Amino acid sequence: MLILMPVVAAGCGGGPERERAQALKPPAKDESAPSRSSRAVAVAEPTPCRPGDVRPLVTRTVAYAAAVRLRASAFRAPGNGLLATFRRLNQNGVATVFGVLAARVDGGCRPTWYRVQLPMRPNGITGWVRARDVSVSTVRSRILVDLSERRVTLFAEGRPVLTTAAAIGAPSTPTPTGRYYVNQRLRAPNPTGAFGPGAVGVSAFSPVLRNWPQGGPIAIHGTNSPQNLGFAVSHGCVRVGNADLERLWELAPEGTPVEIRM
Repeated sequence: MLILMPVVAAGCGGGPERERAQALKPPAKDESAPSRSSRAVAVAEPTPCRPGDVRPLVTRTVAYAAAVRLRASAFRAPGNGLLATFRRLNQNGVATVFGVLAARVDGGCRPTWYRVQLPMRPNGITGWVRARDVSVSTVRSRILVDLSERRVTLFAEGRPVLTTAAAIGAPSTPTPTGRYYVNQRLRAPNPTGAFGPGAVGVSAFSPVLRNWPQGGPIAIHGTNSPQNLGFAVSHGCVRVGNADLERLWELAPEGTPVEIRM
């Protein structure tokens, strides 16, 4: 579990008391923001677009990240049923980013709304945000967490580039299954601590630790106990070796799809 800025982390690594003393912070140079083009995505289709058409965007090799420009409201349907309002920076001081699933377009195939995954409870919740309120960038990575195998695989351009053993949630504090996305990345000031060099935040929350700070968010992070990799011992987070965490950090930017399965 991550408890983030002013950044105290709790629940993922060792005991809660030790974790609360571990600080995590945003990366330097705004590394947490999507690094690719932030212009609106044009939805190229073989057939003409009709105003109001909804076009899926995610494939096995390409996904999209939507970063809040200044402020964005998420609705159950375009313009109706307010779910939440988000600012440019989240409570940890890093960019607020959504995983994009689809676009509602006008007659010129230009997005007017995006259907996005939201970093909030309940797990897997989606909503609609206005296209003008976000900057969209392309992501060509995805992460698969296999709980049965206790293994994490990172794909780039559809090809596996990293497979590694992982520690997962204990039976009493399980890692939640579902389809999520990388919503933030944070650095640990002590790379030899319980979180290793840092954490790749996932838009999921513990199914049982609802009273933890920030609602009990889930992350993939490093560890100072590599002997526990391959076992179900965490409070819900996914632990990997520190060198592997660094590769995930580099190759899995915000917006990267994350599938957690049994």
